[in-house]
Formats: sequence, C-alpha cells, structure tokens
Amino acid sequence: MTLETYTLTLHGRRIRLHEHTPPSDAGDEAIVLLHGIAGSAETWAPVLARCAALGRRVLAPDLPGHGASEAPRADYGLGALASTVRDVLAVSGVRHATVVGHSLGGGVAMQFAYQFPEMCDRLVLVGSAGLGPEVSPVLRATALPGAPAVLACAVNRVTLAIARAAARLGRRLGGSLKTETRELARHFGSLADPARRRAFLFIARSLIDLRGQRASAVEKLYLAEAVPTLLVWGARDPLIPVAHGHRTAELLPNGRLTVRQNAKHFPHVSDPDGFCLLLNEFVTGTEPARLTLDDVVERLTAAAGRKTPS
Repeated sequence: MTLETYTLTLHGRRIRLHEHTPPSDAGDEAIVLLHGIAGSAETWAPVLARCAALGRRVLAPDLPGHGASEAPRADYGLGALASTVRDVLAVSGVRHATVVGHSLGGGVAMQFAYQFPEMCDRLVLVGSAGLGPEVSPVLRATALPGAPAVLACAVNRVTLAIARAAARLGRRLGGSLKTETRELARHFGSLADPARRRAFLFIARSLIDLRGQRASAVEKLYLAEAVPTLLVWGARDPLIPVAHGHRTAELLPNGRLTVRQNAKHFPHVSDPDGFCLLLNEFVTGTEPARLTLDDVVERLTAAAGRKTPS
C-alpha cells in the first residue's frame, strides 16, 4: 500500500491531491473523496489511513480555493468544481469512480453525476448539501451585507494565533476538544487566509441566502435512480439536518440511509472505522451504474413528456 501527496497543474493552476494505491491491481474502479466548504482533503485523513480494506485506488483532492490548492479569483460554482474533479480523475487515469462527498462535497458529487454520468459508478453523500433549504443560521448569515468584513475581523492570523494559544493552555490544564469540534475548528481556521475566505464567501453566497440553501439537486435526482447511493448522516448534525437524508432516501430506489446516532456533521471523522466498514460493504455489495449518454437521454426525454404546440 502506498499513500502519496503531490501537486497537479490543471489549466495552469495547482491542485493538491492525496492518493492511496493498493498493492495489487484494483481494475478501473476508484473512490474519490470530496471535502466540504472551508475544508480540505485533511478531513479524510482518518479514512485514508484505513484504505487498505477498500482494495481500490482512493483519491482525495483539495478543491480549488481550499487546502493547499490554488485559490484564484475564479468560478467556484458547483459546475466548475465538478469539472475540476473530472479533470483530476482524467489525468490520473481514472475512468469510473465511486464519488464520496461530504457537505459541499456532496453537492459537487451530485453535480458530477449529473454532468459526467458515464464516470459515476456510485454516490456516497455524507451530511450532504443541496438536498433541502434548511441550513445552519451561521451559514445563512454569510448572505448579510456586512458578512465579509465581520468574517475578516473574526478570523484572521491574529485571532487564529490567540485561539491556538488558548487551546494549548487548555490542554495543559487537562482539557480537550472532542474530535468533531477540532475538525470544525480546523475548517473555521482556514478562513484566516484571505484567498480561502474569498472562495468560501463566493461559494456560500452562490448556494445560500437568508432563507437557506438555494441550490437543490432534488428535482434532478430521478436521473440518478440507477446509481447506487449511500447516504450517511449524523443524527445530531447542527449544520444540515438529518431530515434531508430521510427525504432523499425515499426518493431514490437504489438509495439507502445510515444514521450515526453519536455523530454530528463529521461522521467520517468521529468514527472512521465504522465509516470505512460502511463504505467497503456498500462498494463491494453493489454493482456500478455504468450509465451511457443514451441512458441519460432516455430518462430526460421520459421526464420531459410529449411536446405540445405553443
């Protein structure tokens, strides 16, 4: 087993990629792990450390504007991010993938399945965005006019240094943060970098307004009915409610929902062993979709109905 981290250059911009390669040939299937907003592939570190049981190539990129990837003034819409994922897979020699997306990464995964159905074998949506309007008030607040200035004052190199010093003092006094709290703090801390903060605000404001999430994949889920789909949610998720997972599972004939009772928004971090067991059972127990353009056209045509004169 090898686990490598390297940098790709796509369209003149740097993309950081973590890749696990199994010791034996795993065929042409791979698993790609997509992180959430303000996150990075580091959120998948506990999963990457347990990749041997999966027996497949596993790729975890830092999406543009996140982690160690470049953060240019560019389009950070779901379509652009899904195209980046396609390009990463293409240059890595991957033609078919099980796409695992957490939070924003779930929205990117569903967009990927919509744009590139022939490459999407399966979907795994973890506390996914894009499946209902309800979302944390903190994320809705990014739509307020003064949000950029407030965020810049609240999260910067000075406040981050103070927070880290306080955390070190707390550890010396015997305190400790829970695993998911540390993960959320790491996401929040990434916004101290102005370029990543700009990318965060662009993405948040393009998907969320004061009433909640605007972007929704629900009306297009019928196109993914043939794609095996696993939904994993924390029962106590404070950012995106588990009700989204229940509703989505009812809409997908090939979908199933697993609710982790002791988890919040990062079930893959709070219980990586359990998550990897779920993922391995799902991948080995389902057949890849392998859709063609004709399959998609057939579903689109059936849903569009008969043309009527105007």
